[in-house]
Amino acid sequence: MSKELSFEQGLKKLESIAEKLESGDLPLEQAIDLYEEGIKISRLCQAQLEKIEKRVEKLSKDTEGKFFTEPLTLNLKEEEDAVKTENSEI
Repeated sequence: MSKELSFEQGLKKLESIAEKLESGDLPLEQAIDLYEEGIKISRLCQAQLEKIEKRVEKLSKDTEGKFFTEPLTLNLKEEEDAVKTENSEI
């Protein structure tokens, strides 16, 4: 790829590649080429997400009710547990 795709463009391209591969109508060599292209795009998108993640912070509240920011973590299990805990306190 000569130029870097935006995240959204990368996702659209990945969806297109996945549809073509799932169709099963491609010759093996073309399917392998598309697969390799998809891996490259996937890595680009992952790198873009990691870059953005470093810029995003989460607003939290301490035990005294004061707000503070902290780095955003993408551990969905911890986030789900925190939301359940907050909802049970209401």
